[in-house]
Amino acid sequence: MAPRPAADNGEEEEEEEEESPRGPTSGGPPGLGGRPCAILLLCCLNFVPTWGRQTLLTTSLVPEANPGATYKDFIHVVVIEGNVRNVSEVSVQYLCSQPCVVNFEAIVSSEFKSSIPVYKKRWMNEKHLHTRRIKMVHVKFPSIMVYRDDYFIRHSIAVSAVILHAWITHKHSGDLSARWGENLLHAITKNFTLLQSVPPFERPFKDHQVCLEWNMDYIWHLQANRIPQCPLENDVVNMLSFPYASSGENTGIVKKFQRFQNRELEATRRQRIDYPMFTISVWLYLLHYCKAHLCGILYFVDSNEMYGTPSLFLTQEGHLHIQMHLVKGEDLAVKTNFILPLQKWFRLDISFNGGQITVTASVGKDLKSYHNQSIIFREDFYYNDTDGYFILGGSRYAPGTEGFFGPMKYYRLSVMETEQIFNPLFEKQLADQIELYYERCAEIKEIVSLYANIIQQGEDSPRMCNHKNYYLDLNGRYGKLSTCRALPWGKELKDRYLNLFQILQEKDFSSVPGSQNDSVLEVGGRIFEKAVKRLSGIDGLHQISSIIPSLMDSSCCGYHKASYFLAVFYETGLNVPIDHLQGMLYSLVGAQGSERLSAMNLGYKHYQGFDEYPLDWELSYAYYSNIATKTPLDQHTLQGDQAYVETIRLKDDEMLKVQTKEDGDVFMWLKHEATRGNAAAQQRLAQMLFWGQQGVAKNPEAAIEWYAKGALETEDPALIYDYAIVLFKGQGVRKNRRLALELMKKAAAKGLHQAVNGLGWYYHKFRRNYVKAAKYWLKAEEMGNPDASYNLGVLYLDGIFPGVTGRNQTLAGEYFHKAAQGGHIEGTLWCSLYYMTGNLETFPRDPEKAVVWAKHVAEKNGYLGHVIRKALNAYLDMSWHEALLYSVLAAETGIEVSQTNLAHICEERPDLARRYLGINCIWRYYNLSVFQIDAPAFAYLKMGDLYYYGHENQSKDLELSVQMYAQAALDGDAQGFFNLALLIEEGATIPYHILEYLEIDQTLQSSNISILRELYERCWSHSNEDSLSPCSLALLYFYLRIIWNGILHSTLIYFLGTFLVSVSIALAVQYFQSVSGNGPPASGSQLPSEAASSVGNPAVGSLEEEEAVPTNNLEQRGVNR
Repeated sequence: MAPRPAADNGEEEEEEEEESPRGPTSGGPPGLGGRPCAILLLCCLNFVPTWGRQTLLTTSLVPEANPGATYKDFIHVVVIEGNVRNVSEVSVQYLCSQPCVVNFEAIVSSEFKSSIPVYKKRWMNEKHLHTRRIKMVHVKFPSIMVYRDDYFIRHSIAVSAVILHAWITHKHSGDLSARWGENLLHAITKNFTLLQSVPPFERPFKDHQVCLEWNMDYIWHLQANRIPQCPLENDVVNMLSFPYASSGENTGIVKKFQRFQNRELEATRRQRIDYPMFTISVWLYLLHYCKAHLCGILYFVDSNEMYGTPSLFLTQEGHLHIQMHLVKGEDLAVKTNFILPLQKWFRLDISFNGGQITVTASVGKDLKSYHNQSIIFREDFYYNDTDGYFILGGSRYAPGTEGFFGPMKYYRLSVMETEQIFNPLFEKQLADQIELYYERCAEIKEIVSLYANIIQQGEDSPRMCNHKNYYLDLNGRYGKLSTCRALPWGKELKDRYLNLFQILQEKDFSSVPGSQNDSVLEVGGRIFEKAVKRLSGIDGLHQISSIIPSLMDSSCCGYHKASYFLAVFYETGLNVPIDHLQGMLYSLVGAQGSERLSAMNLGYKHYQGFDEYPLDWELSYAYYSNIATKTPLDQHTLQGDQAYVETIRLKDDEMLKVQTKEDGDVFMWLKHEATRGNAAAQQRLAQMLFWGQQGVAKNPEAAIEWYAKGALETEDPALIYDYAIVLFKGQGVRKNRRLALELMKKAAAKGLHQAVNGLGWYYHKFRRNYVKAAKYWLKAEEMGNPDASYNLGVLYLDGIFPGVTGRNQTLAGEYFHKAAQGGHIEGTLWCSLYYMTGNLETFPRDPEKAVVWAKHVAEKNGYLGHVIRKALNAYLDMSWHEALLYSVLAAETGIEVSQTNLAHICEERPDLARRYLGINCIWRYYNLSVFQIDAPAFAYLKMGDLYYYGHENQSKDLELSVQMYAQAALDGDAQGFFNLALLIEEGATIPYHILEYLEIDQTLQSSNISILRELYERCWSHSNEDSLSPCSLALLYFYLRIIWNGILHSTLIYFLGTFLVSVSIALAVQYFQSVSGNGPPASGSQLPSEAASSVGNPAVGSLEEEEAVPTNNLEQRGVNR
């Protein structure tokens, strides 16, 4: 840009100015404080120079230069006004010893951004050398720095500092085209001064010379003086507030931190990405040290699925392994020099202060320091706690610790000393009960282990030599010398564990191979079997109180089915007083011991948040995902007490009729048809035997015989495919890959999409031919096979899809989601994990949805199916005690079908429920069922009735009753529409949001008649009965009433009716007058004669009338008799 001359006292000067554009006067871009638009506006001033405003003429202060004198360059900046104004005057005094360029710049800093140039100016001085000069510069600042917020300036910025720079460069080292940064490097002299900024709420309003409309001006003034407040937020995160039972498996709690809403906190967090300052405090109760290489306590997984900072693990020796991710991309780990205590509650506090890590383990109520260690590194740790998620316990990357997690706090921005941390052991009573439980169990395990050790060492079965008698004396005197070894336990201990010692004496330990832990577990199983046998009797529930000690011993021996029984007994008051503390204890103990029903019980309680369990979806997911992961494995192992989970409702008589056993009519008929070669019968029979469906005991060997018979004798592709899968996997039969492949190809040739998918599985698993595998899977996926969708997702996830380089988790997630929608178990599990972690853009974090998907898979577990089947069989056999027992056990896991079935049993046998259950059975389980995702319509109707009429100690609630009926109606149940219509008939008002919920047109909502018509018509349309239904009769009656009311309220009908009544009266008067004129008839009864004379002769005196009327009345009474 060419210089422009300026004159002063007849002399000329070359100068050039740069000025920032005017501040925004409309639209209000955000300010520097975290407002990108303002930052962009201000940053652009570096790159878009423009001519500035005309300044005052430069003034010479020094006369002609003396050639013999020596001059030194200098520059000085003087601010005329000390505050930032829209146009601030600044005096720049300078002297140049040779041709120079004078530079002036205004730099602004805010709380989030520093060194932003907002005004630039430069000019040349070639003529006035060795002369002191003064130049007045008018600095114009953006409006967002000078004025308050108004309708046009929406976001003014808070400026922390305004620096005015000025410097001189000689012409040979800098010209007007040089960059400002380069120009500054060649400065001969420089100077700066500060301008005082004005807080946003102390600034004046700008006069925009614009008039607003009155409504906009009014609205603006309502909020103009409202002072914005930062959100109430701190850096402390309560990661866990209720004990978590960690089984040591590959599942745990997933937590994710969000960015701070508070700008100051978020800025601090970002500044500390390479200098972490945070503190972790967690309570732990360890049962064992790690059985793998490392077991997870708390670790961070970043968006690339890699370990981040911090990562805390437990080693095999009991040390704490701490791992950090470095700024340069590597990982660094260190191990503490002390080991963590076992079977004691202790608090582990770990603080990170840059490169210094302090670890403290405190034990006891007074938190006496158990160990303390400080570790110092000279590496920079990389720490971004929002770029991923945290895991407490296990995951697919590492198993978890075996034990319990207590309260956990995470200080995201603070380095805390142990004394400063406020993290008490909440649920103190429950924590104490856990310690007491394992102390008692240690004693029982010691008894069983020692007893088994004595037997397995080859010694005779020890006899309790408490007494001597005559025969023992004779045997000792004349027989073979022998010693009688007494058990090493006193009488008090024997009396305390009497049942345990009886079981030990009955058990043959010499035939039990394996470790002492196996012996202890087998003793626990034997105790449990005896207890369950008593519970299954005719009066089994009556014996619960006497069986509880046996179940406690069984639980201590590690047989945690007993733990779940105890948890249910205490939580439901099943013939014992309700004790939620003991119920929580045994639920946690059972879940820690990998008992599936206990884990489902805890997952369900935390999912709904009742029975004194806090609502915690992350904690619920930890339990549900554990069982969901085991479900497909359980289905393929075919071991243990498992049965197929079937949705069989006790209200469905047709479904109950097809339940059978091996000697039942249905099974025998299917067997007869299968023997005759009926392919459908063969397949159904094989499925019933393989999975244990419809009441048939699981018998894989017999099922495979029918699969083989059907596959080899018929051409049914489904049977051929099923038998091929059995041969591939060797389930109940010897593996035969060659025959299996032939059968699979044969079934695929017949167009069975499962077989096409099976061929892809074969080439993937056995041939590692991913091209052919992908080809078959793509074909099967087009045919609608969910297994193929899942398998394609695996190819993308593992990065081995043909023609695609690297992993593609996004495409993998899409295929998993499609498989999950088709009912695929593993696909559902992946989707559940994605929703919990939120690491994929296509799966935004949604813990509730993650729990729902994991719960759906967990409820297909075969061990739960076994309990449901036992309850159903007992109901069919009318064994009421056993039916109630197993129905309660199944219902407490949270599966809906068992909850409604249990409520139905309580309706059938209210005497049994009142006698043995400490809860309101009907209310509790119908109420729980309506909160399920797939709740049946009849459950909503039942709850609607209970709210309408009230139930026992539950009060009436018409509003909730309407909501229940509306939900049933929305599910397509005609009774729901019918009940809503009856409520309106009784004078109730249906809220508008319910009518909108039912999608009833708003034009109909103003009239009850219109609403009634709509409800009755929907009731009739949803009725599935061919004959006259209550809905059709109600609709007919409704229309008849409308017609009748229309007739009664018609004006024409009113006049016609009045006319007819008038004519009738006139005819009657004329008739009586004619009768009176003709005289009395020749014969007739006396009563009509008198009546006629009195009516026909109005001139009769009052005395005669008074005499006639009583006579008539008396005779009338006689007739009435």
